[in-house]
Amino acid sequence: MITHPLDATDRRILSFLIKNARLPFLEIARECGISGAAIHQRVRKMEQMGIITGSRLLVKPQALGLNVCAFIGVSLSRANAYSQVIDSLRHIPEIVECHFITGNHALMLKIYCKDNDDLMHVLIDTIQNIDGVERTETWISLEEAIERQVFVDDATYAKPSSPAKKESRKKGSK
Repeated sequence: MITHPLDATDRRILSFLIKNARLPFLEIARECGISGAAIHQRVRKMEQMGIITGSRLLVKPQALGLNVCAFIGVSLSRANAYSQVIDSLRHIPEIVECHFITGNHALMLKIYCKDNDDLMHVLIDTIQNIDGVERTETWISLEEAIERQVFVDDATYAKPSSPAKKESRKKGSK
């Protein structure tokens, strides 16, 4: 994966937008000590580089009556069933995330359902009926203790060492 160098101002802008994607650029500009136009240009540059891929409105599932959050490990009956299974899973609205993972399962799903009966229906009548799904294992979330976006920190974007620093490290290790 390609990483892009970000300066301290870019990281600061990202940290404001991660906390509140609807924060006006002028407010961010005041906090960063630069113009609103500069914020707009930097955000557009980060969008073009693929660092920012959009903004979202977050909805609490419970407010919509989706009171059960579950994680489902899915084992495939054969490796080449992956694409076909993913295509089928895309049509199940209860699935909000699907990850190809390592370990005992090929896929990890995050789903929201109204209640346990609804969860059972999604599992038995939908997911387990997909051709290529061998078995599932389900974990019900009792509480989401942490919910946040990625953390933007200076250490995340380490700058390459200068040749002089590399040389001094070599001398020190002899």
